[in-house]
Order: sequence, then C-alpha cells, then structure tokens
Amino acid sequence: MKSYDAYLFDLYGTLIDIHTDESSMAFWRKIREFFHMYDADYDPKELRDAYFKTVREQEEQKTENGHLIEIEIGDVFQKLFKRKGIVVNKHTIKDIAWQFRQNSTSHLRLYAGAMELLDALRSSRKQVYLLSNAQSLFTLPELKMTGLYDMFDDIVISSEVGYRKPDPFIFESLLKKHDLKTENCLMIGNDLQTDTQGAHAIGMDSFYIRSALSGSETKNRNIPEYMLDHMDLRLLLRKLL
Repeated sequence: MKSYDAYLFDLYGTLIDIHTDESSMAFWRKIREFFHMYDADYDPKELRDAYFKTVREQEEQKTENGHLIEIEIGDVFQKLFKRKGIVVNKHTIKDIAWQFRQNSTSHLRLYAGAMELLDALRSSRKQVYLLSNAQSLFTLPELKMTGLYDMFDDIVISSEVGYRKPDPFIFESLLKKHDLKTENCLMIGNDLQTDTQGAHAIGMDSFYIRSALSGSETKNRNIPEYMLDHMDLRLLLRKLL
C-alpha cells in the first residue's frame, strides 16, 4: 500500500476498547451521591432526566446549519449545579466528570498491539495524530492512564474544537495547524461514517478497521482505500510499514 507522511487515528474502537452505560438507575444513584457532596440535592431519576435534558438543550443551542457540532460536557455539569443554586469551580467539574466516567465504564483497555503500532510509526519518523469524537474531561485522563498520551504529535478532541467527525472542520483544523496536505495523510478508524466519510470529504485516504464498536456499514456509500475486517493492530502495522 501507499506510504504516508502522517497518520490520523481515531481512539475508541480503534486503539481503545471501551464499554460505557449511563442508563441504569444504580449508576445515577452513585452519581447523585457525588452531587450531594457538593450540596446539589437531586434524587437519582431527577438527576438522570436533568442531565439528558441539559445535553439536548446544549446541542440545540449550538446547532449550526451544515455542521456537526460538539458540546462540552463540563458545561452540562455546571448547569446541573446551577439548577440547584450551587456555584462550583473548574476543579469540582473535573472531579465530577471523572467520577461520572469511571462509574459508567465497565471496561477500558488498549487493543493488543496499540502501543507497538504507534511506537513503530514514530520510530519510522512518521507523524502520528489523534483525532477523536470525545470529551476531553473523560479522554485526557484515559489517555494518560493507558499510556497513550505521549504517543502522538498532537491530540485533537471534538469537545475542544466544537465540531465532531465527519464534519470537515475538525479535519481541516488539524491539517492547517500542522501544515499537512491531505494526499500525504491517512485516517485510520473503525467507523465508516465518522472516519471514512469525514476523510473523503476533504480528499484524504482512509483505512477502516472493523471492531466490536464499529457502527452500521450500510449507511455509508464511501469505500475506504484499505480495510481490515477484524481488529488486528499488529497486522495493521505490517500493512502500514
């Protein structure tokens, strides 16, 4: 296959295997305890409903025609405290966000070969970037926890940019920042819509890896230049180098 100068990686479902669940009342009872610690008194159902309502409101307020926007989850938690007349600082929001993530996550682990793959690309003097639809309050601690944080030349997270894949803006912001040309870049991810479609929209090649977290393949007409029909990052490494 063609050699590229820069490789853009998706995170969840591509380098990290994860499962989260925010639906159970047991989860919301636990989160309610953390809000109570800061004097924001909710019952679990009230907190759950207020959370999802606030997420919807934030999304509606930031909607832009022709763009896929991304909200900042910290703003959601801030508003949940405000509903109860409580003013909290950024440290408290960061703490609540991490408790929220930890308690909603049943497992989180690197796919086999993830570190080996990134290390080999960097050793070959390739540029390696992370381009993820995610919340930085959740993702940055997880990158540090898994050892991935220092493996990239830059980390681009949708909540910080304000737009999410496949919106061209999030791709273009990375390309412009690092003076990259699309023909020299390869997007690698497990989602045909967000990763492949987003890359193709700006003329970039893509490598699709089907994983357990991959979405439906029937919704996207874009065909990636390369693909693996199963998760195998060591095989991916052999194909890339």
